[in-house]
Amino acid sequence: MYAIVEIAGQQFKVEKDNKIFVHRLDKNEGDKVEFDQILLIDDEGSIKIGAPTVDGAKISAKVLEHVRGDKVKIFKKKRRKGYQKLSGHRQDFTQIEIESISI
Repeated sequence: MYAIVEIAGQQFKVEKDNKIFVHRLDKNEGDKVEFDQILLIDDEGSIKIGAPTVDGAKISAKVLEHVRGDKVKIFKKKRRKGYQKLSGHRQDFTQIEIESISI
């Protein structure tokens, strides 16, 4: 059984006991989280597609930890003008573990 769920503006394919990284959630480590924006559920061959979401379906998950991603460097340059600029960015992520998918 798997589901396609929308979490923080992104779509993820999740199964029970999956661990995924999502954009930072405003929850503490160890908290339970429920998602109800389920777009599709496949239950061993029977597929339920939402319009836009599947009614009554929920996914419960547990927040494991908050981490930061790798640094992404942004370098800008205009040739023959002496302009160079270097900046960086690190995205905040939350690791969650899917505990159950209910229809």
